[in-house]
Amino acid sequence: MNVIAIANQKGGVGKTTTAINLSHALALRGQRVLLIDLDSQANCTSGLGIDAPPLSSIYPVLLGEAAVHEKILPSGRENLSFVPSEMDLAGIEIELARSDDHLTRLRGILQGLKPNDLFEYCILDTPPSLGVLMTAALAAADEILIPLQCEWFGLEGLAKIVGVLDEIRSSGANPGLTLEGIVMTMYDGRTLLSRQVVEEVSNYFPDEIYHNVIPRTIRLGEAPSHGKTIFEHDPAGIGSSAYGKLADEFLTRHSRVGPLLAGTPK
Repeated sequence: MNVIAIANQKGGVGKTTTAINLSHALALRGQRVLLIDLDSQANCTSGLGIDAPPLSSIYPVLLGEAAVHEKILPSGRENLSFVPSEMDLAGIEIELARSDDHLTRLRGILQGLKPNDLFEYCILDTPPSLGVLMTAALAAADEILIPLQCEWFGLEGLAKIVGVLDEIRSSGANPGLTLEGIVMTMYDGRTLLSRQVVEEVSNYFPDEIYHNVIPRTIRLGEAPSHGKTIFEHDPAGIGSSAYGKLADEFLTRHSRVGPLLAGTPK
């Protein structure tokens, strides 16, 4: 099981949108995926249309009061399982900060899932901050995938998250953490700004930037309000096409390309 943190300390960059739709796209391509909502705002949970029962988040698992497999729920989509979030997860920041192993506790929990071979990928939707949960997610991940909006302020945020990645590695909490890729979001090819930002990121991170970009589209913004992924809300639209191509590129990078399932958007 490969653990991938989708992270950016800046909000509004398409992080949760990417976590939801990349996870579903991979599931549609036959990959068994576990998506974990680590944000107390629970946007990932509501975006999937899941009404989480009380005490269903990873909070008690992090406190050692429950096992992680007890919190894994079906998402209602084939090959996609889910651990939801709820408001109580906000309190874990204080609880974890008091412990000596706050950076590595989540890593130990997820390592326990790997020998079972239940999932090919575990995707972590992280909070838009540099708090304890974010750093714990980075310490637990094998790779980090950074969604980056096509704006100049996004470049400043990129420098910060890459700096945090370096700190996590140098601290010894997760020396093997790698930058899997940078996904450009909210791209508008009609504007010079979008093209310039993509070019700038390509100059500094030529191997990490994904070739497929995520366009700015109303449908992607609408889908969570209906509790649907873009493949369910607008299966023939440009958003589903973009995330489908992103998933294909992701699988090519990981050398896990498999045949599309019947009915999978191309």
